[in-house]
Amino acid sequence: MTARQGRALAGWPIVDPPDGDGDLPPEAALAMPRQALAGPDCPRRPAILAQDGAWRAALLVVATLALTAPAVVYLYLGLAADGIAPLDVGVLAVFTVLFAWIMMAFLSAVAGFAGGGRSGGDPCLDPAYARPGLVSRTAILSPVYNEDPHALFARLGAMAASLEAVGAERNFDLFVLSDTIQPAIQAEEYALFRRLRTRLQGRVRVYYRHRPLNTDRKAGNLADWVTRFGGAYQHMVVLDADSLMAGDTLVRLAAAMERDPEVGLIQTTPVLVNRASLLARAQQFACALYGPMLARGVAWWSGAQCNYWGHNAIIRVQAFAACAGLPHLSGRRPFGGHILSHDFVEAALLRRAGWAVRMAPLLGGSYEESPPTLTDLIARDRRWCQGNLQHLKVLPGRGLHWISRLHLLRGVLSYLTAPIWLSLMVMGVMLAAHPPWGVGDQASATAAAQQAPSAALTVLFWISMGLLLAPKVLAFIAMLVSPRDRRRFGGARRALSGMLLETLLSTLIAPVMMFNQVRALISILAGRDSGWPCQVRAEGGLGLNEAARRHAPDTVAGLILGAGALVGGWSVFLWMSPVILGLVAAVPLAMVTARRDLGLKARGVGLLLIPQETQPPRLIAQTNILLDRTPEARLEPGSAWALSGGRIEPLFG
Repeated sequence: MTARQGRALAGWPIVDPPDGDGDLPPEAALAMPRQALAGPDCPRRPAILAQDGAWRAALLVVATLALTAPAVVYLYLGLAADGIAPLDVGVLAVFTVLFAWIMMAFLSAVAGFAGGGRSGGDPCLDPAYARPGLVSRTAILSPVYNEDPHALFARLGAMAASLEAVGAERNFDLFVLSDTIQPAIQAEEYALFRRLRTRLQGRVRVYYRHRPLNTDRKAGNLADWVTRFGGAYQHMVVLDADSLMAGDTLVRLAAAMERDPEVGLIQTTPVLVNRASLLARAQQFACALYGPMLARGVAWWSGAQCNYWGHNAIIRVQAFAACAGLPHLSGRRPFGGHILSHDFVEAALLRRAGWAVRMAPLLGGSYEESPPTLTDLIARDRRWCQGNLQHLKVLPGRGLHWISRLHLLRGVLSYLTAPIWLSLMVMGVMLAAHPPWGVGDQASATAAAQQAPSAALTVLFWISMGLLLAPKVLAFIAMLVSPRDRRRFGGARRALSGMLLETLLSTLIAPVMMFNQVRALISILAGRDSGWPCQVRAEGGLGLNEAARRHAPDTVAGLILGAGALVGGWSVFLWMSPVILGLVAAVPLAMVTARRDLGLKARGVGLLLIPQETQPPRLIAQTNILLDRTPEARLEPGSAWALSGGRIEPLFG
């Protein structure tokens, strides 16, 4: 049976892009109506989803509440020892939210450690099984906005070579969907597109479209492609500008979509790679060591209601067009207008219409890069904060699956927990510094009773810290029991040293992120829109002037918090010291973690090693050559290589 006959039997449209030299294939229009949050506008598919996993999410929620309750009761008894005052009520309320948040994350990690959430029973998504064949056509979409064209097309060239290596080049087409507004960058994009297309000689089709009006940002960019060309493809793989996906991974994703007609989206779990700064290397190590276990846990309890992270995922085009057209939110920016964090909402809309949204935590071969500096990480976080807060308007939408609402709520809480943590620390200092503030009946309160609230908070603080660190320990244990994984992380001793260094850095960085999330919330509530800044991906370090300008408020906040803690006594100051130190040292911390030389030195002595470095996959090795990141390149700066007929040749002369 030919691929065309297979598509016909599956009921798919038969529109084949030509082999011509045009920048774009013939249009194959597909309607994509905007969906109303008041109710689904597209026909709901029959409820035929088997084993959707809702009971596992319910079990997780019940277990979270059951294990949070004793901690809340213990704190209540400590606070009530000297009587309940308004400050005590506030402490109890914010602690309940935070402890439940921590407990849920811990239980999800335990589920991943226990082996849940593997491949959902689909052999296509398990690399241990033979690679399947394909009959469908899939578009690989790379939406870009003022990105580095050389890095972009080097990655796409490596992906095209990987598709050729697995014999799937005729099943996939590459699309560069440019929203670039800088004329010089756009001109370079087009020139490199033509160069890559010439090098590929039609073995992998590659197309380029520039959209002069950036309506609705990335979501609008994708919607424009769907309505113009979506009818010619059964699936689309959505990338970010720094995404990389192996040919084997792409084939398995498309085969899984062919195999299960109920699935609307499959999300991979990208691994962070190819960075050298100390901060980025710590993030890469955390992602490689802890990420797989955490992803398995989320996949276990989410079932057919998993989330979508906006990239490195495959989507059924007709389902997306019919059911995932994003509405505009009422009101003005920053809460109104088009939805910034579109991915969560698109997943929720697909599931509302009866399509399964799944995760492939075992698949591998999916990569991205992280921000190189703490300053860049905070800038990206500011945009995510605004997008997630918009979901408060999506949560009441009719017909959403309750697990989809849980994903949306977790996204909102990931930013609301920052002011909650800060308020808990401030109230804890107030209780320790002025016990009478928490006393209901001052006359009857003994000295021991006055110390009970701070004593209870101290105990629960260390329990909370244990729950936060436990997933790292569990992931390390899971790595230790696998000889293969131990080798891939450079051995148990190096992995342990890397974990300790990553834990130290993340402990110092966490207060800075918390404080800046609070600042972002204040900015958003004041009505300031984040705009659409281009992400900084180049590693150039961070100078003193820039670090001081960006992080001086963090230092001031740390000094104020430290002074307040000292009023409560040395015990309170020591309890708060990790937070105070991280804030006070924000400027040198940002500068040190941005340094490439320190990151490379850490790699040289075997710290923060990841499997993609000790045993580089072919895709990563080829991409690093194309990006001139390895000695093998030996080309002039700014040049790159492409693969032509199995040979590596200069791509950008």
